[in-house]
Amino acid sequence: MQKPKTRQIIHVDMDAFFASVEQLDNPRLKDKPVIVGGNPKGRGVVSAASYKARKFGVHSAMPMAKAIRLCPDAIVLPVRMSRYVELSQQIHTIFQQFTPIIEPISLDEAFLDVTDSIPLFESAEKIGREIKKTVANQIHLVASVGIASNKFLAKLASDLDKPDGFVIITRQNTQKILDPLPISKIWGVGKVTQKTLHAKGIHTIHQLRNYPLDSLRAIVGNYADTLLDLARGIDDRPVEPQTQAKSISTENTFAQDVDDKEILLDVLLEQTEEVAQKLRAAGLKTKTLSLKLRYADFRTITRAKTLTHPTNTTDTLWQTAKTIFEQWYAKYAAPLRLIGFAASKLRSENAGQLELFTDTKEIKQKNLDKTIDKIRKKFGNNALKRKGRSKN
Repeated sequence: MQKPKTRQIIHVDMDAFFASVEQLDNPRLKDKPVIVGGNPKGRGVVSAASYKARKFGVHSAMPMAKAIRLCPDAIVLPVRMSRYVELSQQIHTIFQQFTPIIEPISLDEAFLDVTDSIPLFESAEKIGREIKKTVANQIHLVASVGIASNKFLAKLASDLDKPDGFVIITRQNTQKILDPLPISKIWGVGKVTQKTLHAKGIHTIHQLRNYPLDSLRAIVGNYADTLLDLARGIDDRPVEPQTQAKSISTENTFAQDVDDKEILLDVLLEQTEEVAQKLRAAGLKTKTLSLKLRYADFRTITRAKTLTHPTNTTDTLWQTAKTIFEQWYAKYAAPLRLIGFAASKLRSENAGQLELFTDTKEIKQKNLDKTIDKIRKKFGNNALKRKGRSKN
């Protein structure tokens, strides 16, 4: 009998993507503390920070005013989502040279299942190194790469030696790498869970995986089984190509839990604009929108709404996303570890096109989107602000 293939997954994570793109487009910013985000004089938040700025403690979703206090010499630039989407698409075109099984997580990271590509390229390591080299030569940006037999380990690996990292986790070195790491490196272990586990003397992954299952269940409930699996490097989730998932999504995991409503809305608007621009670039429309909300105690819920007619106009997506958020916030508001936005039930933009010509508002919104996309691509996302955006 033929021996079953060992799954090989690559996680590619672009280093400080938004800030790196700004430095690429303006070489004078190289080696400078660059922060991309909202207006520092208002309630703007950090979308991305260069590694020079991160040394001062600046991180994504931090209020911009605080970031400036931490790094007063920072160069603050507006978000240019159209430009980031453009380069992200070029990067994903490179991925497609190596495998069709690609699961985008956001503009700057993706999982690639290269199991069936290995006979063509000899090994997952060669594929990973070729991806890094091609992205550097063609896009002139730096990617960190992690390679492992599952998604959890591959994503962990890509983050271990940033920036410009390249780490391979094998069956032989899994526990050697995992055991010394803090429990915060495990998906779902936020501040609340950390504090609870720390109180029981569990600080490292080694201590976690050797903790009795029944005792762990008494602490974190049913999530104990998943925690122990991850602590042992076990993760059976497949890589889901976007065409298979039939959705376009993006999400932000915060370095610190966020409960400020305006900050969450600001992040959600940015996500909405990203998804809307991806839809338009792909020639697609969506009919169902959903929010993914992960609490500080790692509970994750989703809230969705189906539209009357498919669309890819930013204003419709934003007003719907905001409505979903407001309904959740009114009843269940609590600090969030993660917020995500997704568009599903996709269809071709040309499908049902005749109906759109009778919808004057839809036509105006499409024309407005095209104009805004062009202006923002040149001057940044803060050049024009949509009605309903939280104050910056």
